[in-house]
Amino acid sequence: MAKKLNNDIFYVGVNDRKTHLFENMLPLPYGVSYNSYLILDEKTALIDTVEISFSEQYIAKIASILNGRKLDYLIINHMEPDHSGSIKMIRREYPEVQIIGNAKTLGMIEGFYSINDSVCEIKDNDTLTLGKHELQFFLTPMVHWPETMMSYDKTTCTLFSGDAFGTFRALNGGVLDSELVTDLYWDEMIRYYANIVGKYGVPVQKALQKLAGIKIDMICSTHGPVWTEKITGVVSMYQKLSSYEGENGVVIAYGSMYGNTEQMAEIVASYLSEAGVKNIVIHNLSKSDPSYVLADIFKYKGLLIGSPTYSNELYPKAADLVTKIKTRGIKNRVFGCFGSFTWAGVAIKELTELANQMQWEMCGSFEAKMSIKPNQHEELKQLAIEIAAKLVGVTKR
Repeated sequence: MAKKLNNDIFYVGVNDRKTHLFENMLPLPYGVSYNSYLILDEKTALIDTVEISFSEQYIAKIASILNGRKLDYLIINHMEPDHSGSIKMIRREYPEVQIIGNAKTLGMIEGFYSINDSVCEIKDNDTLTLGKHELQFFLTPMVHWPETMMSYDKTTCTLFSGDAFGTFRALNGGVLDSELVTDLYWDEMIRYYANIVGKYGVPVQKALQKLAGIKIDMICSTHGPVWTEKITGVVSMYQKLSSYEGENGVVIAYGSMYGNTEQMAEIVASYLSEAGVKNIVIHNLSKSDPSYVLADIFKYKGLLIGSPTYSNELYPKAADLVTKIKTRGIKNRVFGCFGSFTWAGVAIKELTELANQMQWEMCGSFEAKMSIKPNQHEELKQLAIEIAAKLVGVTKR
């Protein structure tokens, strides 16, 4: 059913509890919502649509609110198909609707859906009056596609933010953050940011600067809760993530074929704990999905990667993580690495080169031939102490 957010703004989104992989890559154990909003005024405006497989129930929600009125405007903040997929259905049901978007948006609408009639191009800071509601449009390119924008209702101080401030996890009954246990959404917001938006820290910073001067009482994202009570926390999280400000903790991500590199991960974690680091997350890369590993790397400042040498290269699971890290351009990390080899050691060279490319602070490395020996534990201890010193200020010894 549709949900009234205030006197004139309605939530008409849907929940997806069927899809296993978002973008056919990222696990959705708790589902995801596709959010869309309808404003009733002298003119009516629909903001974004939903994924095409939900269009039948979506159209029914809209029709129940319009109650025979026509739909005047369809405003598109973002063109990914999980939000634009029902555009053709909307045009079929409401043939007179005028589609509002920026130049890049309109080009994508034609490219994806072969629609080029009854469209209106808007530019940055343009406005649209619906009656008592006046919408202002802010172009926010590369958050996280080139056409992304946000629509701001001056009357109610409501920001329709596109994918920004969104999360994985379906909405279970409630829509407003005041109706939900929002603690369940924080980690999924970080995972969403890390995997969807993470590469675009600079554009996110520019968008935050553009929004800094406006009053926001409600944030209507295209995924997850509608934010009213937690706006400060949500914006603060985006500020930290886009600035690559990790918390004082360490992610240990390792690949291991026969258990030798895994043993090193356990040893160095123990020494990190002794040195005063409390937030320690260990990921076996052969088991942990990369989306969760990346979320923790965005969350914490310290990173240790362990890998054996495999066919004169990194272990494939470790190599995959390295590629994903480079793609996202993660900055400001305190780094160390460890690994093992049998006849030719390459992994540590590759991981050291990663630190150089990313301009991370390198705290050291350890590599064992075949297996770690008791007299080598001290080297892992010193690596742990070096990292802890950067994070929690322990005294080196």
